[in-house]
Amino acid sequence: MKSKRIKKKVEQEKIMVEEKASTTNPVQSRREFLDKLWKGLGIVAVVQFVAVFFGFLFSGKSESETQKPKQLFEAGDINSFQKKSVTIFRGGRFYLVRLADGGFLALSLRCTHLGCSINWEEDKQRFICPCHASAFEINGNVQNPPAPSALDYFPVAIQNGKVMVDVGTKLSRDRFSKEQAAYA
Repeated sequence: MKSKRIKKKVEQEKIMVEEKASTTNPVQSRREFLDKLWKGLGIVAVVQFVAVFFGFLFSGKSESETQKPKQLFEAGDINSFQKKSVTIFRGGRFYLVRLADGGFLALSLRCTHLGCSINWEEDKQRFICPCHASAFEINGNVQNPPAPSALDYFPVAIQNGKVMVDVGTKLSRDRFSKEQAAYA
């Protein structure tokens, strides 16, 4: 009888130990913990690399997002500029030209050769670059190389009798054409 009681007690203790072992987490070794940690960090690094890769791959902006807002510079009243005249606006970084036919053209102060500041020669009616002697006509066309193209220009608008220049949009061109000038 005593042996039956002992066997029964031993069986009950085994059951209790098994139940306790099944309900508690087994103790993790340090090596297992570090292995799991490194695997997790590796996954995070791969996800970040893929995100950066696709970010560069698809980072192009649509044309409407890249357009800058207009930065209008008020040059003055239409009547304050005579025909065939050139007025410098250093703050706006342009020369305002009133052509013989009455059109307005805002030309960049920079030579298209190496970016030197150009000067207006009133007596010769031309722009001259002091660095390499490039010369430009009043409309910005190249008169004397080494400049490869006509002077860059800024869009001009006439609003309520005032000449407005968009200094935020510099446009390149090969030659002058009438469409580049603004008329009242």
